[in-house]
Amino acid sequence: MIRSRVAVRWLLLAIIVLSFSSASFSQIAVGISVRIGPPPLPVYAQPICPGPGYFWTPGYWAWSDDDGYYWVPGTWVVAPVGMLWTPGYWGWGGGSYAWHPGYWGPHIGFYGGINYGFGYTGVGFVGGEWRGGAFYYNRYVTNVSVTDVTHVYNRTVVLNTRVVSYNGGAGGIDARPTPQEEAAAHERHVAPLAEQLQHERIASQNRTNFASENHGRPAIAATARPGDFSSRSAVPARSAGGEYHAPAMSPREARVASPAANRPRSNDGFRPFTPPAKIGAAGNNARESANRPNESRPQSHETAPKNLSKPSAPPKKQSAPKEERK
Repeated sequence: MIRSRVAVRWLLLAIIVLSFSSASFSQIAVGISVRIGPPPLPVYAQPICPGPGYFWTPGYWAWSDDDGYYWVPGTWVVAPVGMLWTPGYWGWGGGSYAWHPGYWGPHIGFYGGINYGFGYTGVGFVGGEWRGGAFYYNRYVTNVSVTDVTHVYNRTVVLNTRVVSYNGGAGGIDARPTPQEEAAAHERHVAPLAEQLQHERIASQNRTNFASENHGRPAIAATARPGDFSSRSAVPARSAGGEYHAPAMSPREARVASPAANRPRSNDGFRPFTPPAKIGAAGNNARESANRPNESRPQSHETAPKNLSKPSAPPKKQSAPKEERK
């Protein structure tokens, strides 16, 4: 009897948490549209993977009506088994830049053709793959140590530096969904995990993450784990992706309000939520001092691409990262 009561309590708690996560997702997923585009993505190194089961979610520029664009650091997240992360992206259309939120799904969908790096080349994902219940990492484009992660392989990836941080519009990426990405858009999706939402919230509370403060070069460009902005986890940007130009209007002037008649309902644009499977705790033997350089960072359409600095020495038993090819 006692065990049954405990099980019921845990079930009710799980329903409440999942309902909160789904609601939070709908709040950030709809109605974000502004008149000014995001800065170029910064050049930064990828923290070493904390352990098996972690999946890389690239950094992105989020929006605040009070202070404009702010950087949400890339981070490693324990992935729902069998799921892949499709990053969100900014896209031009109808006279403004609209945010298309990311999601978990069995296949990678369209993310604007943005080259987020570390396996996200603009189409699909080449940073790793699921084989049964285990995730295997492509060490050519991800920073993993074979001491902590044994499921690895090495597959060559063609690198480039031609992308910017948004799709469409003047200087944006001219890309449209492939048939495979269109099919992925109609699959069952999983909302961003609670730790991802918390990660974004914490980033919004740090003034140094705002483009108006860092001019496109955030002090915390990536973290080893979500929500951990400590010095042992955080990785600073090596440089801005391009020249920063201060907006000619305030954030509130730039914000485009969605008409009430056209405002999506809380569940529009999102497939039914499926709770992620439980995953055991991954290894905590991360070597924070060894970071992999971003092999393909986008540059501003107003300036010439910048050269990346030489990466630091890799950890023991880890082959030297491949330098960017230009």
